[in-house]
Amino acid sequence: MNLSRFICRPLIKGHNLLLKGFPVRTLMMGESSSKQDNSADEFLKEAFKIIIEEGVQNSTNRDYKVCEWMEPEALQKVLDLNLRSNGESKEVLLGYCRDIIKLSVKTAHPRFFNQLFSGLDRYALTGRIITETLNTSQYTYEVAPVFVLMEDEVLRTMRSFLGWNTGDGIFCPGGSISNMYAINVARFQHFPHCKEKGLHSLPRLALFTSQESHYSIQKGAAFLGIGTENVIIVKTNSRGKMEPEDLEHKIREAKSMGSVPFLVSTTCGTTVLGAFDPLPDIAEVCEQHGLWLHVDAAWGGSALLSNRHRQLLKGIERANSVTWNPHKLLGAGLQCSAFLLRDTTGLLQRCHAANATYLFQTDKFYSLKFDTGDKSIQCGRRVDCLKLWLMWKALGTKGLEKRVDTILENARYLAEEIKRREGFILLMEPEFVNVCFWYVPPSLRNQEDSPNFWDKLGKVSPIVKERMMKKGSMMVGYQPHGNRVNFFRQIVVNPEVTKEDLDFFLDEIEQLAEDL
Repeated sequence: MNLSRFICRPLIKGHNLLLKGFPVRTLMMGESSSKQDNSADEFLKEAFKIIIEEGVQNSTNRDYKVCEWMEPEALQKVLDLNLRSNGESKEVLLGYCRDIIKLSVKTAHPRFFNQLFSGLDRYALTGRIITETLNTSQYTYEVAPVFVLMEDEVLRTMRSFLGWNTGDGIFCPGGSISNMYAINVARFQHFPHCKEKGLHSLPRLALFTSQESHYSIQKGAAFLGIGTENVIIVKTNSRGKMEPEDLEHKIREAKSMGSVPFLVSTTCGTTVLGAFDPLPDIAEVCEQHGLWLHVDAAWGGSALLSNRHRQLLKGIERANSVTWNPHKLLGAGLQCSAFLLRDTTGLLQRCHAANATYLFQTDKFYSLKFDTGDKSIQCGRRVDCLKLWLMWKALGTKGLEKRVDTILENARYLAEEIKRREGFILLMEPEFVNVCFWYVPPSLRNQEDSPNFWDKLGKVSPIVKERMMKKGSMMVGYQPHGNRVNFFRQIVVNPEVTKEDLDFFLDEIEQLAEDL
């Protein structure tokens, strides 16, 4: 089969062609320096066919399972994971490729609702393939000229949606690391001598975040030596939003106890409830006390692309730094996480630079401003901008806006269906994409006043989750929250999801729980 023709074949009705125009010359038959090279080329050609047929087409097809569930012990027996002294044949290796795809969870499947990411954008996938093929590191212009310029443009465009005409930024390996960057840069901004003098030169620091914030704030405080006891938890209201009045109280209280507040980390799109903190009021508190305002918009940041929904992040232009993950709502593919700053003084560079002369020579023949690697805490840094850039080029801002709007329309449809159906209880009206609800089986209905009702209801979602995974029909998350027993948290984020998929989702829960 001619692979170039196969790659350009439509995958789904109504969807654009995959990898159209992607150069495949390196995969074609040709002269090789050795039989081993020729064999590797043949393997790559056939592996690409498997990737497209089974990893893309089948994995996004509703006729296939979301997962082929196996217990760990059984999976270890089925998979041949042993590494051997001698290499194995092309046929055996291709078999491994098929097994890996078959036995992995299909996160691109339209009925995978388990995480804050889902779907498979073909343009972004093409960018990921090119990134892996070129295998470069994004630290100097000399080794990654295209991607240094590309990252700068992508970050500039993202900052413009925050309302910043200038600033700085960098792509990080995930939102957790982006949030840790914020803590480190904010500390350096307040106490620049800590880079050389270390922790013993600092007073007892305090940072503030809500009880709904991502756990990376706690991890960051531990990792950076601030200590989790110095992460002051601010109350939230019934919707999961930080209360500015309690923030003000906690800041004054910390000061009275001898601590030095330096950062407030807010959240736009909390992990469980999808709540957005009231940024304008919190910004007032931060400015009054001279504190760094960080916005963790890893989940909710992409709402900025929608004229209809960007008011969710009102006041974000007043932040000092922002985390934004396009691999979540926009579907750019893991991983794609930007750390954005309003600062124009080179704070990111000054905070992290080690000035290694073997990499960042000062007498290069081009402008040193294009060597961006010393802004990072890493040395080698993968190219995370290409997949987003190529997807944005293909769809345009209007296409991405439509994607965001459609996802939120689907979330609203699901919430309305939950309110309409007997046995489903909506936890609260969703503010964003997170739709949280309980399902009450027929045997538990009209028993809300019985003493064991909530204990029994809390056992429903784990059982239904087990059944759906073993059946392979779909995946959705559940969790307890505060004094609430286990409930489902459905994330409607895959742009391929239809209203029929959401109807199937509710029907399937009813069927899986009918005998409980």
